[in-house]
Amino acid sequence: MYQVLARKYRPQTFAELLGQEHVRATIENAIAQRRIAHGYIFAGQRGTGKTTVARILARCLNCVEGPAPQPCGRCSSCVEIAQGNAPDVIEIDAASNRGINEMRELRENVRYRPSRDRYKIFIIDEAHQITNEAFNALLKTLEEPPEYLKFVLATTDPEKMLPTVLSRCLQFNLRPMAPDTVHEHLARVLQAEQVVADDGALRLLARAARGSMRDALSLTDQAIAFGGGQLQETVVRQMLGAVDRSHVLRLIDALARGDGAAVVDTVDALRVNGLNAASTLEEININAACGLRTGLHHLSSHTMGADPIHAGLARAAENRLCVLTNFLPPPLSARITPSRRSTRMRRPSPSCNSFSAPASGPGSSETTTTPAKPPAESSMRRATCTLTWPEARPTSGALI
Repeated sequence: MYQVLARKYRPQTFAELLGQEHVRATIENAIAQRRIAHGYIFAGQRGTGKTTVARILARCLNCVEGPAPQPCGRCSSCVEIAQGNAPDVIEIDAASNRGINEMRELRENVRYRPSRDRYKIFIIDEAHQITNEAFNALLKTLEEPPEYLKFVLATTDPEKMLPTVLSRCLQFNLRPMAPDTVHEHLARVLQAEQVVADDGALRLLARAARGSMRDALSLTDQAIAFGGGQLQETVVRQMLGAVDRSHVLRLIDALARGDGAAVVDTVDALRVNGLNAASTLEEININAACGLRTGLHHLSSHTMGADPIHAGLARAAENRLCVLTNFLPPPLSARITPSRRSTRMRRPSPSCNSFSAPASGPGSSETTTTPAKPPAESSMRRATCTLTWPEARPTSGALI
């Protein structure tokens, strides 16, 4: 029977866990030092591995060779937890068991010791959907559980949970997957599945996943079926409704030339083809920002050493672009990082809040500082930002 990629390649150990090194290192060290808490909260967006981490933690605690940072994967406890039918690891869906009566029933079950394993572990998924009254009924048990009891709560919205619950557990925030991490994992999965795939197709899938590894694998399953067993960039782009790069480049070129007729014609062609306006804007952001950064990098590399003032301005512009892109969609921010090349002068700070130049008076060795106004908050929050370049005096001398 066919098993979808998201389930077939689900991590079974912390060594296989991707993109959550801070969670893996903390839990592994805690288990190795026998400093195991009684309650854990794993928070993060969908598809980042909350339930997966909870199951791996349960395997580490109940493995016959444990508690150990890496479960053996062969004993009955490890196998049954992976299959979801372990007698002492109870998974509860809080979306359908959210009331006070269900929590009272859980409190009754807590009184009984584990039937076979070392710990009785309750994994509560979508814990933020539990009512406040139900959480209040569980507070005493959650604060002072028996030594054989562990609670693991998974949620996509920890802000909806009571502060009294959050304070009784160790909370871990699972980060969205970086596009490069998703791309590399998809390449390994498709190689294991012996599916031919274009690099451009994998990049499209990684970006469409929006940080969710499960979504990336589900889209890959769909793309394999749509492409007849192969992944080609044109086919994946058609499946996702993504905009072809040629349309985006024509639109950017028309905007740069100020050709309104060409802009209208290109937008009309996108509308006729049924392409998504949001994805078009995202492609414009990515191509324009990457092109601008490449140009700034080229400028700074050619002016370095020849004209310190211009080189410093190019550096400042590049750093200011990096600051502003933090307010753009994640796929754009993830692609832009400050340049790390060594220079002979001190690079301006990322905020580019001041420049120093020699004073205008003759023979004066003091320096004056010209502050640069940061962009207004409202303009920084818009998807299309206006770059504000720092002012520098046109006097000669080295940039400090």
